[in-house]
Amino acid sequence: MVPWAALHAPASTGRSARCGRYCGHIRPRSFCICSQIKLRLGGSAEGGDAGSMVRWPAVAWVTLGPLLWGCALALQGGMLYPRESPSRERKSLDGLWSFRADFSDNRRRGFEEQWYRRPLRESGPTLDMPVPSSFNDIGQDWQLRHFVGWVWYEREVTLPERWTQDLRTRVVLRIGSAHSYAIVWVNGVNTLEHEGGYLPFEADISSLVQVGPLPFHLRITIAINNTLTPSTLPPGTIRYMTDASKYPKGYFVQNIDFDFFNYAGLQRSVLLYTTPTSYIDDITITTSVQQDSGLVNYQISVKCGSQLELDVRLLDAENKVVAEGTGTQGQLKVPGANLWWPYLMHERPAYLYSLEVRLTAQTSVGPVSDFYTLPVGIRTVAVTESQFLINGKPFYFHGVNKHEDADIRGKGFDWPLLVKDFNLLLWLGANAFRTSHYPYAEEVLQMCDRYGIVVIDECPAVGLVLPQHFSNTSVNHHTRVMEELVRRDKNHPAVVMWSVANEPASYLESAGYYFKMVITHTKALDPSRPVTFVTNSNYAADKGAPYVDVICVNSYYSWYHDYGHLELIQLQLGTQFENWFKTYHKPIIQSEYGAETIVGLHQDPPLMFSEEYQKALLEQYHLGLDQKRGKYVVGELIWNFADFMTNQSPQRVLGNKKGIFTRQRQPKAAAFLLRERYWKIANETRYPHSVAKSQCLENSPFT
Repeated sequence: MVPWAALHAPASTGRSARCGRYCGHIRPRSFCICSQIKLRLGGSAEGGDAGSMVRWPAVAWVTLGPLLWGCALALQGGMLYPRESPSRERKSLDGLWSFRADFSDNRRRGFEEQWYRRPLRESGPTLDMPVPSSFNDIGQDWQLRHFVGWVWYEREVTLPERWTQDLRTRVVLRIGSAHSYAIVWVNGVNTLEHEGGYLPFEADISSLVQVGPLPFHLRITIAINNTLTPSTLPPGTIRYMTDASKYPKGYFVQNIDFDFFNYAGLQRSVLLYTTPTSYIDDITITTSVQQDSGLVNYQISVKCGSQLELDVRLLDAENKVVAEGTGTQGQLKVPGANLWWPYLMHERPAYLYSLEVRLTAQTSVGPVSDFYTLPVGIRTVAVTESQFLINGKPFYFHGVNKHEDADIRGKGFDWPLLVKDFNLLLWLGANAFRTSHYPYAEEVLQMCDRYGIVVIDECPAVGLVLPQHFSNTSVNHHTRVMEELVRRDKNHPAVVMWSVANEPASYLESAGYYFKMVITHTKALDPSRPVTFVTNSNYAADKGAPYVDVICVNSYYSWYHDYGHLELIQLQLGTQFENWFKTYHKPIIQSEYGAETIVGLHQDPPLMFSEEYQKALLEQYHLGLDQKRGKYVVGELIWNFADFMTNQSPQRVLGNKKGIFTRQRQPKAAAFLLRERYWKIANETRYPHSVAKSQCLENSPFT
């Protein structure tokens, strides 16, 4: 019998099998000046009562933003989105890759036979696999759909001659995501390893392509393992079925404690890009408002020699220069700035400036220049005891929870699907969503920046329900994931809050210390945004709630409790809100609610699973929400935007059906109810300078 750990660990690949895995330690909290500031403002750096712990006055949060970033915990290396510029090129590797799953009993045949040393087709039969996509639903093999273990991808690439001959050019291989553990070889050389399925990783491969007379051809091999262990995010366990009368020898299943299908593979784009050898490595932006002027604070990290010049320009939407600066850090002042406003909150939402950075450096091979342009939205975020403020104005989240999920492609990124989803969000009148329950593709956040859709950015910490999920190993990995997430998404104006987990067992004693560490670390990484996690624990037992800035609570009254008794929802919802607010004195978001609905199933009076029941349940929730909206409830996010795939079980009919749209993005009756509500809220809460108008229907009855 093969131990479950063997499924996750590679054989020798020329480096330690633990390289890049669980080898780090939690860095010091590094609040330095931040801790002193918090204490002086009446907050607590170490602890305190539940209502005051790690909380900041809203005004202080806004005005101290630039100072706080000065003592934010430094991240090692940048993860700028690859953009073409006069000094940078991109080569997409999307398309068909050779693919093979390792069906051997120990799942290690690929390592034992060293499939990475020669073309994959020489190892045995391969399949064509589209990238990006999940591999699970592409073929007709049921074994592949449920496969757990190592799968192998390969792509042969021809490079432009200048990439291989110009020693002033740096060539980088970037993988948008690989779920869940990946090892990368280039021409048989172990180049890169990464753990975590929803964030990008990359390697400088210049030394591999700029050798020999004509190294134009690359063979890129990527081995991916989708096994989930108690220490991965999300976690899981491998269970061996030992009853020989029921199961063959060595039979095992992957157990998970989350309700979506564990799609895997190269689910986002793979690409090559170039920079000069002296280059802009990272940019960090924070913004604030001073009277009628916008302030853009920048910090730029460069990789080059000592002789360098940095020129910074900020351009408006008409490409006019509105501010200029020099050096690796500074502040740009924009008189009469156009602020970044959420959708439906302003007549001109989602205003974006462009920050142009130019590096000029002297190197051993001569002068080089690098150019990078970063979209910038000027906006502020603050939290009070009862409000969530954007640009100093109360903001109410009326939106959805989503999944990256669709027919055939699974979690594979798809531009037509993304644009369709955003058109539905605009039609719905939604102004926000949570990236439940993992970071979404970078292109999704770029669309949010452009359209003014506010984002609660969530890491893949879902299914943390066992005591072993709160171990030191887990917290080490969790904090590293938050580092990667903040590094990637810190400059998106649409991202207004980090979520470090969904529905953990936060009532466990060990969860208190665990979430204190993770949330403190996240705040040290980014002091400019509030931090939360989404809970379904009892308010009196939750050990993590004292450390969040906003209470996000999930509840499914009259669905998972008191089945069918719609008349109880308002009472139970009101009690829920009052208990949480009296205990913690923090704003509350109803982060999930909903009902399973089979499209086309009708029943009156409403019965569970019918479209009528979903509508009736939502109506009762809305009545309860309206009693607290404007007091301390600052948002509502329906579960879910669309139906999505899950593991098979007697409780799931081809997946979770709580969507207000089908998996094919067709509306159920509840979508029209929610649309009416969201447009009504938008018109009730608009400010004098704003008129809410549908961007999808010119004659909307709700505008």
